[in-house]
Amino acid sequence: DNAGDSFDSFPNGWAAVTAIPQAGLFQIIAFVGFLELFVMKDSANGAEPGEFVGDFRNGAIDFGWDTFDEETKISKRAIELNNGRAAMMGILGLMVHEQLGTVLPVVGQM
Repeated sequence: DNAGDSFDSFPNGWAAVTAIPQAGLFQIIAFVGFLELFVMKDSANGAEPGEFVGDFRNGAIDFGWDTFDEETKISKRAIELNNGRAAMMGILGLMVHEQLGTVLPVVGQM
């Protein structure tokens, strides 16, 4: 950036949140807020109703979804839901591991 910071000058994990300049953190929060309010609209927020709860396609992105039969759609939605759950458990494990540090109660120093 203009201040001369390189990507590897920021720490990993939770420490990176406090190391990011406030303007950068504001940009991230503003971008996520923009997506939540104006782009990723569910039918409850005034968008065209989707096929199912959580259908955020908004009629713009299809990728051939309409060509699948109902059984395939249900299977693909279940696979995606399970992948999301696995990703959440993985990131939770990483966050807990980071907060534990290198000295674990059972294992000791790592």
